[in-house]
Amino acid sequence: MPYYLPQGRGWPPSPVHHPLQIRTTPPHHHTTTTITTITTTMASTTSSTAPIHLSPPGSDPSRARRAAAGAGMAAYAAPSLFQPHHAREAVRDAAAGRIAPLAAYYAALPSVAVTRMVAPMGWDCVWIDWEHSAMGVETMTTMVHESIFMSQGKTIPFVRVPGHDHASIGYALDAGASLIIPQVETVSQARHVISSAKFGASRRGPAGTRSAPPFRLVPGLTDSAAFTPSAMHPDVHACLNDQAAIMLQVETRAGIGQLDAVLAAVGSDVDLVWLGTLDARVSMGLPGHGGLGGAEPAWREAVDLFDATCRKYGVPRGGFAFGQGGPLRGRELVRHCEEKSLAFVVVTGDVMALAGMNGELAAAREAWAAKGQGGEGEEEDKKQVE
Repeated sequence: MPYYLPQGRGWPPSPVHHPLQIRTTPPHHHTTTTITTITTTMASTTSSTAPIHLSPPGSDPSRARRAAAGAGMAAYAAPSLFQPHHAREAVRDAAAGRIAPLAAYYAALPSVAVTRMVAPMGWDCVWIDWEHSAMGVETMTTMVHESIFMSQGKTIPFVRVPGHDHASIGYALDAGASLIIPQVETVSQARHVISSAKFGASRRGPAGTRSAPPFRLVPGLTDSAAFTPSAMHPDVHACLNDQAAIMLQVETRAGIGQLDAVLAAVGSDVDLVWLGTLDARVSMGLPGHGGLGGAEPAWREAVDLFDATCRKYGVPRGGFAFGQGGPLRGRELVRHCEEKSLAFVVVTGDVMALAGMNGELAAAREAWAAKGQGGEGEEEDKKQVE
């Protein structure tokens, strides 16, 4: 279906094809998934006949096939690049093994220029850390747009918002991003953030309180007329509710203990859960260890409880792919993702890449020191002279 642009003073629709429209397959039909079907794809899932607490929207199988064939996340792009990707569906497909885990790059620096360089590389996702960086709404929005447009829809931006503020959640979604919500500890907090992220009455979770942005969704320019209204998606706002993904971060021992209650209450609107190991360890009075965990009995008990709760509800997980020696690679990376049942994995980031420059500097100084001491470098120079 073509877009419609306003004509003259009134709004009689005149069909035109918008240059930013991406041709996608017809809208998918929705099915109800149970936790029994997910158990075959998660590493060690507890059996249950209760409905899975993932969102029921169904999948368009052709998206997963196109993504696996090389299209990447462009297969999940919305009809307009101004909109969020069909990120919820991408996460479900990754969790079910239809596509590989979503490979993410961590943008810790508030840099539009760096984002612009990274976007064409083809990362599945970029984690934009608004919580721990000195960026304003404008910079965050521009980084989201650079991620989507410079990658031609191949990269899904996830924004970690500064907290549970209704306005911050709206800003990130209005920009076209999916959400990462930090420090979720209670059912009331979870209900608040889910409500802030959704439009209107909900079929499953709390009623949405997100404000509809009148000049972000302009007919024929930035919204989508390329979908067929249905009982599930009567309008573009209902459609948007099922596009952007929501990741909850559990970052304290109290939050781990409350995760079962949180997922029981709002799990249908939660797409990913992330255990914030650094914050959780600090909250327990344990050494941070750079977020790499530890062997303390209290810590192992907390991690086991988190794992068991995620298995109980079949909720996909996100996590870092780092070890003591740095980012994991090859079989070690694959094994890590399988053991942790990761559907979303941060592989590297801007700060990690810059930190690697320290090794280059050390190597250069070592070479100069060796030359000054009559070492290997000096011998090589003598050979060249001869």
